[in-house]
Amino acid sequence: MVAPPDNDVLWARALHFSHSGSPALSGVSLGVREGEILAVTGPRGAGKTTLLRCLSGQLLPEKGGEVWFNSAPVHTMGQLTRERLRRDRFGWIDPEPALVPELNVWENTALPLMLRGTGRRAAKTAAHEWLDRLDVGHLARKRPHSLVMAERQRVAIARALVHGPNVVFADEPTAVLHRADRAHVLRTLTAAARSHAITVVLATHDSEVSALADRTVALLDGRRVTTVHLPTAGLTDAEGRAACSVSV
Repeated sequence: MVAPPDNDVLWARALHFSHSGSPALSGVSLGVREGEILAVTGPRGAGKTTLLRCLSGQLLPEKGGEVWFNSAPVHTMGQLTRERLRRDRFGWIDPEPALVPELNVWENTALPLMLRGTGRRAAKTAAHEWLDRLDVGHLARKRPHSLVMAERQRVAIARALVHGPNVVFADEPTAVLHRADRAHVLRTLTAAARSHAITVVLATHDSEVSALADRTVALLDGRRVTTVHLPTAGLTDAEGRAACSVSV
């Protein structure tokens, strides 16, 4: 095994993964720098979610693939070690905010801290600070069912950030939001991440969302690709419409 570059907080080599025999990732390699916002783009079914789950230790890559976090090999860690890594160092944002209906907003936000053993008062203080930063502090005592979708997603973002993670993985975090809400939520997430030097790996098929990132990696059919548009001069109509997707 070759250790990753020192300035990469995440580094992956030759990631392969299949779902029920169907390839989802086919040899994807990439590095993510500390404090970077990286957008993983591509159509639905391109492998974006599988890539994020491999990078975050939720899935183990197949065929000798490697995932490193701060020079520690995630792919060789046992299940309990990977669970602690996700609990302590990573945050996760789903396409739809999965809040606990029995808990109010601040309790949902404080959950990662309380699961780590942080006292209730300290966890509540930290939760309120992040809710205020995300403009939903006034909702702290409300239950999730009384919130609109954009408010729930901001609570989910606060929960992903409250424990000071090194990396936040955001899987299509604006997929269920209206256009105006998408822009607001993404600006909020990126601003919070930049102010606290948090690395963000963001999966999206929305070009407006990926435009907020520092860098973009494109996937197609489980491979990392670069699209090269061919010149149309002197070509047939079919050739002129062609583009070449090249694995990199």
